[in-house]
Amino acid sequence: MNIIPFPDRAEWPILLARPMQSTQQIEAAVEPIMAQVRAGGDAALIELAKKFDNAELTVSQLAIDANELDAAESQLSNELKAAIGQAYQNIRLFHERQKQPVEKIETMPGVTCWRKSVGIEKVGLYIPGGTAPLFSTVLMLGIPAQLAGCREVILCTPGSHPAIYYAAKLVGITKVFRIGGAQAIAAMAYGTESVPQVYKIFGPGNQYVTAAKMLIAKEGIAIDMPAGPSEVAIYADDSAVPAFVAADLLSQAEHGADSQVLLVSTSKKLVSMVNLVLSTQLSKLPRRDLAAKALSNSKAILVENEADAIDLLNAYAAEHLILSVENAESVADKIVNAGSIFLGNYTPESAGDYASGTNHTLPTNGFARAYSGVSLDSFVKKITIQHITPEGLQRLGPVVEAMAEAESLDAHKRAVSLRLASLAEVSPV
Repeated sequence: MNIIPFPDRAEWPILLARPMQSTQQIEAAVEPIMAQVRAGGDAALIELAKKFDNAELTVSQLAIDANELDAAESQLSNELKAAIGQAYQNIRLFHERQKQPVEKIETMPGVTCWRKSVGIEKVGLYIPGGTAPLFSTVLMLGIPAQLAGCREVILCTPGSHPAIYYAAKLVGITKVFRIGGAQAIAAMAYGTESVPQVYKIFGPGNQYVTAAKMLIAKEGIAIDMPAGPSEVAIYADDSAVPAFVAADLLSQAEHGADSQVLLVSTSKKLVSMVNLVLSTQLSKLPRRDLAAKALSNSKAILVENEADAIDLLNAYAAEHLILSVENAESVADKIVNAGSIFLGNYTPESAGDYASGTNHTLPTNGFARAYSGVSLDSFVKKITIQHITPEGLQRLGPVVEAMAEAESLDAHKRAVSLRLASLAEVSPV
């Protein structure tokens, strides 16, 4: 890692910048793909699968049939199935507790307001193929969709790992399509002869998938969030275990060459020890080439004190933030920009990636300043409801009349005034 000792605050924006390609360049590559799918439907998907994935598909092979989903279970070890089952239980419990009971609130006598949660009817989930079969993401997206009561949930993935199919069946997904990349996002956004159109699209992906999601968001299809290459920031002091810190840095670096890892510390000794351990651990990783490329874009930043560290971390707004410091919970209270926080030496970020219960679909590239990670709320709409009694309107009506008149919206005022006049006519003298 590149060690940056005590940089001036004016240098922080440059130091904390993510390694990204030109947005215009990426969108220019993605837009023709989107247009091709929109115009050509299934035929376009087959052509693009051959072009980008070297896959020879027919229309009937775009959808994965029920027999293939059923067969996935027999292809997995009992150990893996048990692990997936435990992760399912933990994730489901955490998201189930996010449900909120309907609460009717009487804002004034006779005026009652409340809201209800309604599952988004049609949602699409994208699971990358790439270099790792992210079946864990099927759980992270499928479980809250299941709990929200979404009527139709479809899944697109270029991957064919049986664990992806097994997890899909576990969360109740019955429509799975063998489609990847920007063309999968286009298929779910516009619909094809085989792929249903959805109202909201979820899931991580490379910069091309992210660009496709951003483009369809401009057209009125909702997305979960802008989510690009994975990243982690670690704040560690002398109480941290260097081997643990190195392992956490590498767990994100191995995602891909465009991932970024950041170490922040007040301790020169800690940073030096982590750098030494990194080399040893990296040499043992099967994906060491990818991790090494990511590390070349990454930094270890030394700061003077905890206050500087907190300010720097809030400026970075990490997707994952690990606090390997003595007073971790106290520091966490001062963090306002992060996707998910992990406290102490024995809370590895990979636990959140798989099975602790929190969702691992999180905002990257600094979007944690304004976005939350995926939750049960991501899959529902909040519809407000109100009911006003005659007595309530007599109390509230004059307020509305005065405000409508002040805004020169006479029809708004009249809608109230007519009702109040009607009530006056039937009221006893």
